Amino acid sequence: MTTTPEPDAELGQPEPAPEPSGTTNGTRAAALVGKVLIGLGLLLLAFVVFELLGTTYLQGRHQDALRAQIGAAAPATHGATPEHVVVGPPTTVSPAAPPPAGSPVAVIEIPKISLNQVVVEGTGEAQLELGPGHYVGTPLPGEAGNVGIAGHRTTWGRPFYNLDQLVSGDPIYLATSRGTFVYRVVWSRVVAPTDVGVLDATPTDVLTLTTCNPRYSAAQRLVVRAELSGTDETLRLRPHTPSAAATGHAATFQPGLLETIALGLLVALLLLGAWLGARRLSRPWLAYLIAAPFVAVSLFFFFVALSAQLPAGY
Repeated sequence: MTTTPEPDAELGQPEPAPEPSGTTNGTRAAALVGKVLIGLGLLLLAFVVFELLGTTYLQGRHQDALRAQIGAAAPATHGATPEHVVVGPPTTVSPAAPPPAGSPVAVIEIPKISLNQVVVEGTGEAQLELGPGHYVGTPLPGEAGNVGIAGHRTTWGRPFYNLDQLVSGDPIYLATSRGTFVYRVVWSRVVAPTDVGVLDATPTDVLTLTTCNPRYSAAQRLVVRAELSGTDETLRLRPHTPSAAATGHAATFQPGLLETIALGLLVALLLLGAWLGARRLSRPWLAYLIAAPFVAVSLFFFFVALSAQLPAGY
């Protein structure tokens, strides 16, 4: 008796040749590299957003803390618009001892560009994150000589973003605990970053503002020079009282390069842990949900640290 074999659906169809292992490994490696590059691109994009928006938020908090120190919640003119302030002849005050770095020294108000911020002592990155910084070694606002103030152009509140819009005659107000001093712009020019002569002593009483140029670059320096044109000693800020809050919220976190690298590694380890956890769980999203707050906090401090390593002045 002959047995008829069961029909085989696969009969007569050749099995596909196995893919070379080298090709499979290469494809997987390329996919992994692609994912890493996409992740790095997203991190870079997040950092750019932090630089443009996150630093502005942080600087606003610093400014609030500084204003509480010197009673500068209102404009330098105690609520009146600067254009209506009646000032006397241009007089200066006697030199005073330099204040501690990061402490408020004045409020600068420039109506033309809608600027009203607290100026702090020092132009290091830690001070410029708080607001415009007074150049150490130049006269304090209201004193005789060449008062120098620097400010960021595109990050950390970008106080000098529109400094290029100032023209001859525009007023600049500096309110201090010893009076309010009115300066008027006489010229504006672009110089090389190495041209520090703009801060040299002058025989006249002037104000020199500096920032980076063009925007989003530190290739040049934009300089605005203004001359003292009037003084009102009755419009004064409350004297600054030193305290732990005087240098703003960022004073407690000024990381160096090693700390920045350590924070970057921490972010990478957290992301790696979330990815490995997602591969082991039946619900991958749960691993990412658990890791999200830890990644967000570490990423925030990493961005703050990384921003501190960039060249000052942007």
